[in-house]
Amino acid sequence: MKIIDVEKTEVTPNPHGVAARKIYDAESAQMVHITLKPGERLKKHVTPVDVAFYVLEGKGIIEIGDEREEVGQDTLIESPAGIPHCWYNESNGVLRVLVVKAPRPSKPTRIL
Repeated sequence: MKIIDVEKTEVTPNPHGVAARKIYDAESAQMVHITLKPGERLKKHVTPVDVAFYVLEGKGIIEIGDEREEVGQDTLIESPAGIPHCWYNESNGVLRVLVVKAPRPSKPTRIL
């Protein structure tokens, strides 16, 4: 059994400049834990694989393609491969999101 303590996992450098921790990385899938402080956001980008976002804590705005929605804790959002998407934390609290990419991307994410 392998147990990962997210808080003890190093922040992975990323073009968004936010706290992102890669907590699972296998050929079949990749999982990243993202923390956005108030006022932080992800840059609009395109992922070459399907992505599922699960909101662990807080509220945020998710933008996928032409759709934009405020979502909160215990919400799952699907984002198809190749569609531009981004996150915004316009709240006064922390937003924590679990990102699941399946399969693990073989091409890099493209920042727009």
